[in-house]
Amino acid sequence: MDERRVERERMVSTHIAGRGVVDPRVLRAMTEVPRERFVEREHLRAAYDDGPLPIPMQQTISQPYVVAWMCEALELRGDEKVLEIGTGSGYAAAVLGRLAREVHTIERHRPLAELAAARLRALGADHVHVHVGDGTLGLPSHAPFDAIVVTAGGPDVPRSLAAQLVVGGRLVIPVGPERDVQSLVRVRRVSATEITREALGDVRFVPLVGAEGWSDTPEGS
Repeated sequence: MDERRVERERMVSTHIAGRGVVDPRVLRAMTEVPRERFVEREHLRAAYDDGPLPIPMQQTISQPYVVAWMCEALELRGDEKVLEIGTGSGYAAAVLGRLAREVHTIERHRPLAELAAARLRALGADHVHVHVGDGTLGLPSHAPFDAIVVTAGGPDVPRSLAAQLVVGGRLVIPVGPERDVQSLVRVRRVSATEITREALGDVRFVPLVGAEGWSDTPEGS
């Protein structure tokens, strides 16, 4: 068996299933997507450690357990159209591509978006579409979405994102009053005029920057 496949299976059994993720489709996707294709060369040895890793533009590739946890929280069956905010390396988008019919992902840093798009094309993920823009505003041209996931922490749930959910849709996002400490929240659109929200646990993400997120320059800097 391929050495990297063995590392992925160990990662999934120890750090993902071992920490409570039970959705078999998520576990299979995490086993199939080669995380080493999405990390920087100097971090290849740590590709299957359960921790975030730095990528260009002062961003990170999320911890594998957190990627799996957030994907499970979306409750995907396979026929959904999904929006991801914060493409980063493209790794989570690749995982989502194994779980949904169609994925759109937005990155505000063009160099990251272009690199992620190339990586996704190399994996044959032609149904995963990378866009450049302000993710806090969503993607109105392709809305509505069955599920939305945000991979950066905002001060609150952006209204534009909640408005782009179908009735019954789920939005998973880290939110909190500080730029670097958040609670992971799942929002459900239960009707055209009503949403509910539930806290899933504490997380730590890079700030969600944009018109409905944090400013690009922290206060006091």
